[in-house]
Amino acid sequence: MKALDELTFDNRFARLGDAFSTHVLPEPLDAPRLVVASDAAMALLDLDPAVAETPVFAELFGGHKLWAEAETRAMVYSGHQFGGYTPQLGDGRGLLLGEVYNQAGEHWDLHLKGAGMTPYSRMGDGRAVLRSSIREFLASEALHALGIPSSRALCVIGSDTPVWREKQERGAMVLRLAHSHIRFGHFEYFYYTKKPEQQAELAEHVLNLHYPECREQPEPYLAMFREIVERNAEMIAKWQAYGFCHGVMNTDNMSILGITFDFGPFAFLDDFDAHFICNHSDHEGRYSFSNQVPIGQWNLSALAQALTPFISVDALKEALGLYLPLYQAHYLDLMRRRLGLTTAEDDDQPLVERLLKLMQNSGVDYTLFFRRLGDESAALAVARLRDDFVDLAGFDAWAEQYKARVARDGDYSEEQRRERMHAVNPLYILRNYLAQNAIAAAESGDNSEVRRLHEVLSKPFEEQAGMEQYAQRPPDWGKHLEISCSS
Repeated sequence: MKALDELTFDNRFARLGDAFSTHVLPEPLDAPRLVVASDAAMALLDLDPAVAETPVFAELFGGHKLWAEAETRAMVYSGHQFGGYTPQLGDGRGLLLGEVYNQAGEHWDLHLKGAGMTPYSRMGDGRAVLRSSIREFLASEALHALGIPSSRALCVIGSDTPVWREKQERGAMVLRLAHSHIRFGHFEYFYYTKKPEQQAELAEHVLNLHYPECREQPEPYLAMFREIVERNAEMIAKWQAYGFCHGVMNTDNMSILGITFDFGPFAFLDDFDAHFICNHSDHEGRYSFSNQVPIGQWNLSALAQALTPFISVDALKEALGLYLPLYQAHYLDLMRRRLGLTTAEDDDQPLVERLLKLMQNSGVDYTLFFRRLGDESAALAVARLRDDFVDLAGFDAWAEQYKARVARDGDYSEEQRRERMHAVNPLYILRNYLAQNAIAAAESGDNSEVRRLHEVLSKPFEEQAGMEQYAQRPPDWGKHLEISCSS
């Protein structure tokens, strides 16, 4: 394991030059201190977890110190926000500290969010507050533990720095890790500003560093776009299968690698509601839970438009046509496994859809239903879950179809069924009220709840002794928390 001063930098994005980013130094936080750190994320950099408790750790990720090899850059990009194009966005409060490569040869961006003003801050102060930093940290690591492609979060650093939002709060920084922080909006920026040379340089950068296998194809750029389409289809299928709502699917929040990042007003479903809107600022429901699938395609179409200098329109349309079938295949595969099925039948999709409709009309807890469905045999499980539903006749009809489907699937013991289903159906998810409880404690100076919640969420499928309170249905107030873009 390495110490902090032993990290090896290779700042490939910074070498693209000033057309792609601007050199900015982070603005230090007052009295920086560790709130929480992820041992698993630190391992990606070969860091000894013990260094998180040292003063220099908080100083580095609180903006007070830098490695000599770091090249801090604020990236420029644009994007479609709630459907409207904004010509210039960029890292308004984030900084790419540099790229570190580990002993396995992997490159990881060190991206510090809340690092202060940049040329792209517009009317903002460049800061992030403690609550949003904790939420992003927890979400990044929780999604990864669920198997959903995501950026990672190494730590949150708190401070005494005052920051004004709806009220005065304290500033914080979260260090994010990803193989790249390049977004759909990067390509849009150079396309719409008519900078073909820089756009070609960006495309070569992404192709060579992140999709090198596409170089072997007859049309490398087209192969790369197809891969981006497939990765996003799979990512969003996992969002939908696990009830995750991103909340702000602007094209500047969409990763060129098909990973979840830029967490804002996200939420996991408590009671199943296909029309759930997690972002209090999304008045028209553009980014509602059920809209995430078509919005994913809309965003890929926006990226396709920006790639027309490299790929024919017909080829782009053909590649875009893969999105919905790929999404459906990934989604249905995961939902089959969540139902305990190991084979495929033509009527599986209607079986899933009928269940979700019943859950919608009865306010059934989405996560706990699937977990309890795997606790025992199909017959006993549906009998115990029956009382959660309002339409008993409808549920009984579905239950008979489900039991028959399970019987056709194969002859498995109750223990085999439980083990297989519990491996894909989490007991613990990042419910908003759990995050809020941890945030409230941290804002009062007690970081133990954030750390405990992070530890629980790092093993979402394993029942953990003494952690029953994290596997309960939320209280009524916990289902109605308002989460907005303000952070």
